[in-house]
Amino acid sequence: MSWDQHGARDDFVIPPMPTAPPPAPANPWRAVAVALLNLSGLGLGYAVVRRWGLMAVCWVATAILLLVALPADPDGVPGSTVVIYLIFLVLAAVHGASVGLRTRLALLPSALIAAALGVVLLAVPAGGVVLYDGARDEATEQMLLDRLERADKLVEKSGKQSFDTVKSDYRRALAVYSALSDDHPDSRAAQRVPDRLETYYATVGAPYTQKNYCTAVTPLKYLRTVPRTMSKKDLGNLSTWPDDRLATSLYECAAASLSGGGGDWTSQFGELLSTFPKSEQAGKVEPAVKTAVDKAVRSVGGKDPCEAVQQLESLSTQVRGLPGEQAGLADTLGKDADRASQSATSGTYACGVDQYRDGSFSDAVTTMNDFAKNNPHHKNRARAQKIAIAAEVAQTVPAAGKRLPTTASGGSISVTVKNDSPDDITVLFTGPVTGSFTLKACGSCHSYSLGSTLGLGFKPCSGGKNYPQRTIRLPVGTTYFVHKSRTGLGKSPASDTAKLRPGYIYTECAYTTSLGY
Repeated sequence: MSWDQHGARDDFVIPPMPTAPPPAPANPWRAVAVALLNLSGLGLGYAVVRRWGLMAVCWVATAILLLVALPADPDGVPGSTVVIYLIFLVLAAVHGASVGLRTRLALLPSALIAAALGVVLLAVPAGGVVLYDGARDEATEQMLLDRLERADKLVEKSGKQSFDTVKSDYRRALAVYSALSDDHPDSRAAQRVPDRLETYYATVGAPYTQKNYCTAVTPLKYLRTVPRTMSKKDLGNLSTWPDDRLATSLYECAAASLSGGGGDWTSQFGELLSTFPKSEQAGKVEPAVKTAVDKAVRSVGGKDPCEAVQQLESLSTQVRGLPGEQAGLADTLGKDADRASQSATSGTYACGVDQYRDGSFSDAVTTMNDFAKNNPHHKNRARAQKIAIAAEVAQTVPAAGKRLPTTASGGSISVTVKNDSPDDITVLFTGPVTGSFTLKACGSCHSYSLGSTLGLGFKPCSGGKNYPQRTIRLPVGTTYFVHKSRTGLGKSPASDTAKLRPGYIYTECAYTTSLGY
């Protein structure tokens, strides 16, 4: 080595720049190995050919897929994401094969070993798919269990409210149970549906357990419709669970209404007889009806016979409307209806007497006239006619209604009644005896104004005319007379009170009045 005059070495030589190694000979196994390693999604094919940047790209792509896919949910990974990732893997495999064809491998001794490792590593994405499917299935199970739990809570909440207000909520819960059973029969949630249905039925039918029979009718009728939407396999014995309970509720509710004088029992008994005609409860209907008729018959002799008569009339009509044919009760129910009708007819007399004694004379007239018309052979018909006459008199002269008339007739005192009226008149009288008769019109007579009858000089039947007349015999005592025009309109009945004493002959003048003065 030598140095020049300036102190520099004169034998320094710049070494040549390194050059890229020449491409390796084409090796198909190497290309296959790199492609297979890239299909794992980890970019290991690029790693063995020292393409670190491309390997990082593979890792990023796989990380993005994991971020989208995890945590697993029932809907899984969007299909577009899966397609894009698969395309990326295919491209990575194709590009890796191209690179590996003429690039020597690092990290692995031979292409065959690399290819074998690539095949083994294909288990990574395959195992990931299996694990992900399992996770997604579990997510689906949890979703279905959550859905079941929400339905359970809805049933529990609905059970604390009136059925009519939450009926739609019950339907929603039932729809969930049905969907779980039909659409996911192998799920854990579906396996729990039968138990949930038992709770469902018990909750809806709770009013029956609490013996609120009238309230229980509607929810129990609803439960009978559940088999239309749920399979018999899921329901089991629940499909007939409401039947006996509904029959009992219909009977108990109707029986309580019937014994309490309500009017809505017929629809419930009717539904019981038509829906469950052979049930034990249907067999109790006729005895309950018979008991109600017996009670009403006894009530005719009680404090309010008119109400008892109305109840008997109503019972007769209502009992005839019951569909007893299917239950074999048509004949016995018909007999109960006939007995109620007959008792109502005969009980009308007691009602009329009660009305008369209470001073309801107009009602007593109508009641007694109806009784006499409808009972031509009844033992009380004659007296009913007398009471009707006395009640009609008492409408004009209230004092006449102080005593209930008898069927007595005749007397020792002669009373002649003349008609000073242009109309045919009916003369009604009551007192010790009661009766009525008619007198022909007086052709030359006229009605008196109401004002003229109030004067001291008013003297009817004093015109010297040939008045139509009739003589009757009455006993001693006070007799009240009322004279009513049979044809005239707007003419008020006239009245007179006669105190009859022995040794006298009496003349009673009948006349009619008008509203003029």
